[in-house]
Amino acid sequence: MKLDALLTSAGINIGLCVFFISLYSVIRKQPSNLYVYFGRSLTQERNKPNDSFNIENFLPFPGWILKAWGPTENEILASVGLDAVVFLRMIVFSIRIFSIAFLICMFGVLPLNYYGQEMTHNQIPHESLEVFTIANVKEGSQWLWVHCLALHIISFSACTLLYFEYQRISKLRLDHVTARPPKLSHFSILVRSIPRLRDMPLDDVIKNFFITYHGMSYLSHQRIHRSGAFHKIITNAEKACTKFVRLRAASFDLKRRPASYRCGLCGGTSRSYDLYDNASDVEERRTPLSRSDSGKKEEDCSAALVFFKTRYAAVVASRVLQSSNPMLWVSDLAPEPDDLYWSNLSIPYRQLWIRRISIVVATILFLFLFLIPVTFVQGLTQLETLQQKLPFLRDKYSFDIFLFLLQATFFITYVLTSGWTSLCAELVQCFPLTYNLLQKYVFRKKLDDPNMVPTFPYHTEVPRVLLFGLLGFTCSILAPLILPFLMVYFLLGYLIYRNQMLNVYRTKYESGGQLWPVVHNSTIFSLVLAQIIALGVFGIKKSTVASGLVVPLVIFTLLFHEYCRKRFLPIFKNFSAQALVEMDREDEMSGKMEEIHLLLQSAYSQPAPKDKDEDDVVDGGGDGGAENSASVI
Repeated sequence: MKLDALLTSAGINIGLCVFFISLYSVIRKQPSNLYVYFGRSLTQERNKPNDSFNIENFLPFPGWILKAWGPTENEILASVGLDAVVFLRMIVFSIRIFSIAFLICMFGVLPLNYYGQEMTHNQIPHESLEVFTIANVKEGSQWLWVHCLALHIISFSACTLLYFEYQRISKLRLDHVTARPPKLSHFSILVRSIPRLRDMPLDDVIKNFFITYHGMSYLSHQRIHRSGAFHKIITNAEKACTKFVRLRAASFDLKRRPASYRCGLCGGTSRSYDLYDNASDVEERRTPLSRSDSGKKEEDCSAALVFFKTRYAAVVASRVLQSSNPMLWVSDLAPEPDDLYWSNLSIPYRQLWIRRISIVVATILFLFLFLIPVTFVQGLTQLETLQQKLPFLRDKYSFDIFLFLLQATFFITYVLTSGWTSLCAELVQCFPLTYNLLQKYVFRKKLDDPNMVPTFPYHTEVPRVLLFGLLGFTCSILAPLILPFLMVYFLLGYLIYRNQMLNVYRTKYESGGQLWPVVHNSTIFSLVLAQIIALGVFGIKKSTVASGLVVPLVIFTLLFHEYCRKRFLPIFKNFSAQALVEMDREDEMSGKMEEIHLLLQSAYSQPAPKDKDEDDVVDGGGDGGAENSASVI
């Protein structure tokens, strides 16, 4: 690929980015689209949109950039949450480290790559991209030490920045744990695989066990009922049958023989009817299904939420084995009430590890089934070259194949399309905008439900950012031409993601910054991979000095990772006894502990798997209405 072709592709993507940003600057100000681009702000502030006409609403002003840049980190932490701050810190880290790599590689490594061979160069716009890579450096070159030095500077800078970021986010994590109001999950544990006894109800089994082995620290518990789709169908069928039986019991028996007698008021006759003295006769007419045990409707699974009087007691109970059999009384800290997915809690514990293994096996199979065909198809694109190189696999040719698998051209265009253009398209929100227009102008429905506001897609955006970081580390000294495009991507991402978090997406789930260990591990993996690739390249280029200097760098990076794992990772995995005991004492002295205990049962109330309106109809024949309807047949 020629440089001018790359610049043409960049120009097209820049044009698309300008178009999306200009379009966003206009349509975001239209009153009909406010719930698409300001869903989070409107649901929190409850402001009524202004439908008045204004000519400025149709002019593309970049004022949203200043508004997105304005809020401080503390303001984002207070309004959006710690996960959003961690995500933005990941992008800030990428901007810093690749700024260093950009300065070193663009002004130090790139000229050496370009003049690495004694050859006559064309005009720069007509040059092939290969002359800007390390492939253009001749074997045994004395200038490969510059590439090695650049790799060392980038690695040491990345480790230094990672350490300070880990330290800063660990402090934010500790502040999040001890923040007010108190978190109810600190007092609760989730217990699975509870053994059943024939002669004792499940409630008594749970209560006796925790009173016996946890003493006075035990507060109460709540059983978990099955709430899957199949159980909902069974419950609805039982409700319908019960409703039918009650209506039948409350109806008049028209099959009885008519009898004529005076009622004592007007002397007329009436159809015969029977009066029953109590509801016991009605119960005899009901089917056995209606007299079934109420506990059968809500089948209990072998799981429960157990509440403790203090945070310290709950954490201790979640970390120790409750029984000599590790497959029984399995305990773990409970999530926050809003984070519980009730239908998953009814899954038997013995099935969980089978499901985990199945997912891992399926993922590995998918990766292999994806990588092998893609590698084969890409190899066919240069079949003539492969036919010459595969039979011998000499050093020079194996190096060429290695560079072919790491094509800078493909990765640069990938950054342009999946990076720049996708980010700007994220601003426009094409699918939510289309859905909003259809609902308003086709189906005539008003969209103002707070639950319809989407949440930030961490599951897709975090891997995307980490992938671009991987490309940056591995290609920085091999093909440094990718670094300017990555810098533009991260700068754009910082502005766009801040804007989306502040205005568009709502916070539904908060992990408390547990995203950062994943970011740290991925960055270390990218660094080590870049160093191993550089080690192989230096060996193929017959630079023994550069190869020898990379080996200690790999060891240092792994030792640094192990130190951070020992120093910071426990903060994200466990709670300190010091912090828990101090919070417990503070709540006891202020009198808030009793209030917290009262909130536990109501906060962790499992939603019933049945329709409320229909249930009211069924239960309407009891209590007050039973005397009238059930006594006349």
